[in-house]
Amino acid sequence: MGHAHGAGHAHSHAPAHFGRAFAIGVALNLIYVAIEAGYGFVAGSSALIADAGHNLSDVLSLALAWGASVLARQAPTGRFTYGYKSSTILAAIANAVLLLVAVAAIGFETVSHMAAPAPVKGGTMMVVAAVGMAVNAFTALLFARGRKDDINVRAAFLHMAADALVSIGVVAAGGLIVLTGVEWLDPAAGLAIVLVIAWGTWGLLKDSFKLGMLGVPEGIDEGAVRRQLAALPGVAAVHDLHIWPMSTTETALTAHLVMPGGHPGDAFLRDLAHDLAHHHGIGHTTVQVELDADCAADC
Repeated sequence: MGHAHGAGHAHSHAPAHFGRAFAIGVALNLIYVAIEAGYGFVAGSSALIADAGHNLSDVLSLALAWGASVLARQAPTGRFTYGYKSSTILAAIANAVLLLVAVAAIGFETVSHMAAPAPVKGGTMMVVAAVGMAVNAFTALLFARGRKDDINVRAAFLHMAADALVSIGVVAAGGLIVLTGVEWLDPAAGLAIVLVIAWGTWGLLKDSFKLGMLGVPEGIDEGAVRRQLAALPGVAAVHDLHIWPMSTTETALTAHLVMPGGHPGDAFLRDLAHDLAHHHGIGHTTVQVELDADCAADC
């Protein structure tokens, strides 16, 4: 039983390198975390301390994503033949776990403050949170352009955008405390922050887990790809179709095409790889052409 093998390759356009954006984001947020935590303790604000803890986890998340984006650009080696592209997936999983730990720690601290609310300086809360809103909004804008193409960049954007919204909530809580003197509003705002973080973390955890398990990336319909391959001229059957993420920005595909009429030639394979890249964002395609219709049972 003879086999003819062919491989077609096309490379998707990964988003631009965000090294500068990560560097600026890490530096700005690290400075702000120190300021916010300091004023949180001075003002006795659970909301500020909770937000500072979350911002610190964001700094670590940005640093992880930054390191992974650098590793992903390294050349393949004899041992790591895909290079270090999958480090971006590992970073996404680590970020999700890191956020879960932060949620647990901040939640415990916030609940303890709700049981015994302490005097809070509402004016200080408002000023510090307003500064944080500006810092987070600016950082989010740095990642806005690449948020649709890379889960790490998307995570950075969503974290910063959510932080900006949370800061608005802290400003509002501080204003209400100044107007009403109701001190439990501060831990209530802290608890709201925890719930916002938990909601966003759950989505990131699900997406990163799918990537880590080599699931078909979001936005790619496995059934549509299979139908496209089966409809190609000369293809009698499609089997052993696999679609998986090489990184958070690149997708690979392998498939066996049963073509009893003979090998279709290199032009067919090039066109196929181009179409899969154009229509489905699959940048690395490898196809095995089989001439014997009974081969599928042996594969």
